[in-house]
Amino acid sequence: MESNVITDFFSRIFKGDKTIWGIYIALCAISLLEVFSASSQLIYGKASHWGPVLYHALFIIAGFMAVMILQRVPTRIFSSLILLLPVACILLIFVMIWGEEVNGAQRWASFLGGVKFQPSELAKLAVVGFVAFFLSRTNKENEKAMFYTIIIGTALPCVLIISQNLSTALMIGFIALLMMYLGQISWKRLMAVVLICAALGAAVFGLLQLLPDQMEDNNPLKRFATWKARIERFMEPSADKEEVIITRMSQIPDDERQVIYSKAAIANGGIVSLPGSGSVRDVLPQAFSDFIFAVILEEMGFLGGIAVLLLYVALMIRAGMLARKCKKNFPKYLLLGIALMITIQALINMGVAVSLFPVTGQPLPLISRGGTSILVTSICFGIMLACSNFEEEHENADESVANVQFD
Repeated sequence: MESNVITDFFSRIFKGDKTIWGIYIALCAISLLEVFSASSQLIYGKASHWGPVLYHALFIIAGFMAVMILQRVPTRIFSSLILLLPVACILLIFVMIWGEEVNGAQRWASFLGGVKFQPSELAKLAVVGFVAFFLSRTNKENEKAMFYTIIIGTALPCVLIISQNLSTALMIGFIALLMMYLGQISWKRLMAVVLICAALGAAVFGLLQLLPDQMEDNNPLKRFATWKARIERFMEPSADKEEVIITRMSQIPDDERQVIYSKAAIANGGIVSLPGSGSVRDVLPQAFSDFIFAVILEEMGFLGGIAVLLLYVALMIRAGMLARKCKKNFPKYLLLGIALMITIQALINMGVAVSLFPVTGQPLPLISRGGTSILVTSICFGIMLACSNFEEEHENADESVANVQFD
């Protein structure tokens, strides 16, 4: 009897799919543990070593509260996400003109009171909502018009982002293409987009080769030179490079130090390890954000890293299962789009940490330290839970109607 009361109590509080809830809570717990461990550089020389993790915990709590609110919102309300796209574009223009530069990229909007916000994180959700909205209204008669609407709506934020955050722009475009593929947009149209993007990419890569290796900080093309350097370092053979470079570590760029120390952290972790046992985290640049997966591999070992990877894979699989049950197109595409966004971003972050991709600025969703990313990712989980809750309520309503008719 007591177990039924407890179950009913939690069912009233935690709406939506319990698997998604479990993944969300597990990622939050890992985040608190690993950010606390990886923030040694932030607490060095400060009075309290709890400061960075408490600051991080505040965003986790704020994100959790957002999830608790959004899980109860009817899915039709999320159609208003199309209005978020022009808002995101305005903020991106603001950042281009008045944004604050951090780590060589002008990505942050700073408002009164010192509040900082990264509009590109908002743009990801805005594009997913925009694409899901128009895909849900696509049919054979209006497919062409909807296709061009989605392309234009996706291209706008990508163009505004690309100069300062190439990886985010490419990821947004890739997610939109996948959503259109799942939305049964003509594959010929999608292939045309892929070929055009590939041609543009090849042209840009060729132009990058003409840039000098070193540029002044105030040069508007300096960011393009950064792309060139990262691509060249990634493509260079690394046969004994680490042994040579390790002796002059303080003289080389952060990007290269990140890659070398990341490999050292992974090697230290082995198959199984214990949280808090890492040492490379103390010297690894951005250990608490972009390269936190390397810290996870060092402190939790290969098996711990696989477990984190499987959480994101499980999220994608579960979202696909829920989407198949959706009777309405909008929540179906919204579920798939958000799951794709979170999972692909996670795979990119992990791929960078293990040197499968060039260095990017993509955080590990819900685990890396960063207030904007945590809040936006939590909002995404809240929307997914609301979509799953909507379907559960419809299934229960259908069962009730069937029982009444049977009686």
